[in-house]
Amino acid sequence: MPKNSKAVKRELDDDVRESVKDLLSNEDTCDDSFKKSSLIVGGGRGDGEGKELSLNGDMDVEDEGSDAEDDAARPAWNSKLQYILAQVGYSVGLGNVWRFPYLCQKNGGGAYLVPYLILLIVIGIPLFFLELSVGQRIRRGSIGVWNYISPRLGGIGFASCVVCFFVALYYNVIIGWSLFYFSQSFQQPLPWHECPLVKNKTTMFVVPECEKSSATTYYWYREALNISDSISESGGLNWRMTICLLAAWSMVCLAMIKGIQSSGKVMYFSSLFPYVVLICFLVRVLLLKGSVDGIRHMFTPKLEIMLEAKVWREAATQVFFALGLGFGGVIAFSSYNKRDNNCHFDAVLVSFINFFTSVLATLVVFAVLGFKANIMNAKCVALNTKKIVALLGNEVSHDLIPHHINFSATVSAEDYQQMTEILRGVTEKDYRRLGLDSCSIEEELNKAVQGTGLAFIAFTEAMTHFPASPFWSVMFFLMLVNLGMGSMFGTIEGIITPLVDTFKVRKEFLTGKLRTSPHLQLRPGQDKAKQFDTYNDTELHME
Repeated sequence: MPKNSKAVKRELDDDVRESVKDLLSNEDTCDDSFKKSSLIVGGGRGDGEGKELSLNGDMDVEDEGSDAEDDAARPAWNSKLQYILAQVGYSVGLGNVWRFPYLCQKNGGGAYLVPYLILLIVIGIPLFFLELSVGQRIRRGSIGVWNYISPRLGGIGFASCVVCFFVALYYNVIIGWSLFYFSQSFQQPLPWHECPLVKNKTTMFVVPECEKSSATTYYWYREALNISDSISESGGLNWRMTICLLAAWSMVCLAMIKGIQSSGKVMYFSSLFPYVVLICFLVRVLLLKGSVDGIRHMFTPKLEIMLEAKVWREAATQVFFALGLGFGGVIAFSSYNKRDNNCHFDAVLVSFINFFTSVLATLVVFAVLGFKANIMNAKCVALNTKKIVALLGNEVSHDLIPHHINFSATVSAEDYQQMTEILRGVTEKDYRRLGLDSCSIEEELNKAVQGTGLAFIAFTEAMTHFPASPFWSVMFFLMLVNLGMGSMFGTIEGIITPLVDTFKVRKEFLTGKLRTSPHLQLRPGQDKAKQFDTYNDTELHME
């Protein structure tokens, strides 16, 4: 009896083990099947990708499949160099040539570089890296990125598109101005070299308005812009500028017609050519008289200005403006990258290329301004020397003039300074009545010039004194066109990319249809009912 009971017990234990094994195997199968199932609810995000509710908390197979499909369908850069040049072309623009030198001149010369570099490292590079990484990971434009973060923040993406639109409007106008000056540079002498002459019945005389200002200023306002006398007068259509503006928009459209596939190839020229011109300009102007005075003025720091809050505020503004933060162009360009791209290296590289480009452009600008300051100072000395000669024997005694000064020859700036110091010391009360200017190079360099005034007035005036001035004028304005085009490509891409992405998503959102995932399509010969036998083979899309 005990033996039989032991045998029965052994048989029962074997049956229990087999039953447990079957139960565990069935449970594992059910668990695996249930883990694969997920409820995808569309419309949770603004980018049209459904939010997934899975029990194990892992990414669903559908999400991986959709990411792979997006990666395969989305355009990509042909090479890493093309992408870097696109980001450099977008960040390096006209502001590096005319705004950064102006801020450097205004805020203490070389001392301004210190707060700018500090804020670039502390604020600029981290935010630039953030935009690169977000665009690269989410692979959407600014609207899709903000919708992905939170649907309530989607308006920020639309606002950035509106800002890019207005920036593109005025930026292309500047490109049109540059094209106009570029077309007028193929003349010898340049048309803004001298003031125009007006014929009278008997004589010819210089236009009074031009004589009071300068030839370049008169050409800019009266010939190029053809401005009216008051804001209430329209002045009619400036057909030459209209043609140049249409040409600028045509160039942008041709470059952007195929997206990054066409604009990326243009970047090889538009991003690299400005550096060739800047280096050539720097070598040329260093050979001119007075260029060292301008560079010395740039690197003479005024450390007391660094303590002012406005210097740091303007440095921070320039960092945002230079890198193009918040506009959406950086996100748009990085969205065409692979997800595993080293965007941290890209952020540091592009930021420091932008900084060194600003310093290079500032060197060129200050060297040109130093050359121009010497020319203007020489004209001032010659004009005031004539005044002194006319006053000799009447209000100015011959004994006050140093014996080594010869009025029949050209009077140097040092001799003129010596004369004015003697006259100011002897005739202190009556010195103002003489109407003599100080004629100082430092005063000329301290005259802050920015924006269009620097490019289309100060720089053009300096180039009229260059040997082979038409050649340098063509190179300079071609450089401005390329700088503007590089920034325009990023600005337009900041509009097109998010709108195209959002338009596609919103079209799917409004269809409101029930569909199956692409990877669950019926295979040839597969029974339609068999596909829906188990719950783990279906996914519900509610859009």
